[in-house]
Amino acid sequence: MARAPSRLDRRIYHWVQRLPPSPADQALLRLSRAANHGRLWFAVAAVLGARKGKGRRAAVRAVGSLTVSSALTNIVAKQLFDRGRPDYGGLSPLRRLRRAPITSSFPSGHSASAGAFATAVAMESLPRGAAVAPLAAAVAYSRVHVGVHYPADVVAGAALGAGVALATRHWWPVHPAVPARVRLTSVAPALPDGEGLVIAVNPRSGPDDVNPADEVRERLPRAEVVELGEDDDMAELLHAAAERAQAFGVAGGDGSVATAAKVALEHQLPLAVVPAGTLNHFARDVGIETVDAAVEAINSGAGVAVDVATVGGVPFLNTASIGSYPEMVERREAFETRFGKWPALFLAAVSVLRTQRPVQLELNGKPAKLWILFVGNCAYTPRGLSPAWRPRLEDGLLDVQYLRADKRFSRARLALTALAATDKSRMYRQLEVSELTVRSLDGPVQVARDGEPGEEAVEFRFEKTPRRLVVYRPAEVPTE
Repeated sequence: MARAPSRLDRRIYHWVQRLPPSPADQALLRLSRAANHGRLWFAVAAVLGARKGKGRRAAVRAVGSLTVSSALTNIVAKQLFDRGRPDYGGLSPLRRLRRAPITSSFPSGHSASAGAFATAVAMESLPRGAAVAPLAAAVAYSRVHVGVHYPADVVAGAALGAGVALATRHWWPVHPAVPARVRLTSVAPALPDGEGLVIAVNPRSGPDDVNPADEVRERLPRAEVVELGEDDDMAELLHAAAERAQAFGVAGGDGSVATAAKVALEHQLPLAVVPAGTLNHFARDVGIETVDAAVEAINSGAGVAVDVATVGGVPFLNTASIGSYPEMVERREAFETRFGKWPALFLAAVSVLRTQRPVQLELNGKPAKLWILFVGNCAYTPRGLSPAWRPRLEDGLLDVQYLRADKRFSRARLALTALAATDKSRMYRQLEVSELTVRSLDGPVQVARDGEPGEEAVEFRFEKTPRRLVVYRPAEVPTE
């Protein structure tokens, strides 16, 4: 579809070209070149993602949004709207690119990438988004300044990119700034510089090139740091240190946190969580986004009380599952040494989806044929298969969600349901209960807790522990 520039479009373009020469010409020319193929934005993403927390999540969302918007712009939109580039005649040589683009002018790919990146960053962190926005605006304007786009190309590209970034909320909802609601408590003792804290550190959690033990020792010099070796049992080491501990701590992923929580409950000690894993679901929900937040809470003695769920008598803090997920965890671990964590997770999901067989279960006595059973410690939101969080951590409920496998073409429908990340599918079911008994009609099945594979059994009982876990959290973190 040919699309000619409007009269206003041409007027604004020619007005920009008549601006007198200035040092800004070379600066905008270099900026426009730097943004070629997203190089500028990948560099910004590297800076944002250098530390865990909102910056890293902003970088991941921004790079994903940029990738999708770039594909939509160059593969779809530019083919639909065949607009010629502006005439280079009369353009100052100081502004000209070495090679003029030959693709359709509408919409601007540079502007789409800039709009997608800045919007995605702002969705995760408004201050970081405000810092990136002027750079994105300068990149978009530079395309008019160097004479390769009309203003409408830039506006349309930026709008397309921003729309793509906003659409990512459907598959990856933005975690709320306010942490989960919890019960305040004064039970957690103040431990200046970590004195009286015995903290287990899993050096294999998180990035392969970072050992969280080094930072823990620096920030909490009086704490007793127990660095786990490859064959060490965290629970045994913490049990052995219980008599000299005023509190336990853990630096690691969700599986490590769940293990430490079990020991803390048994000895009725508070738990300090230092986010050092890949996802840190529990730490994020409770309000510990950074090491600074954990250290502040330990030093001041601020704590909260949260629910703990169990299955087979073994605690879990986030989720437990039966069906596809335990097998996916095992395959991910097998792939991880060769491909790294995220590629291994993708390969494991594809592999399981292709070969997995549904399981026949009874849920509180009611038969169900399903692909996966998900049980959350407290109710998760939003519903469906999207990444989720908990608005409360003390509601006394188990969040039961599952995907049925008793429909025609259920394997294909499972893939579509996962792709759409929807809770409207007829395959999806959800209920909230205080306890759940699961009985397998196919013989022993495996359970997974907090991302770690567990035992096999024919029957599992899910329930809440009568005693809540005290967790360190800064006092000024707001609660609802």
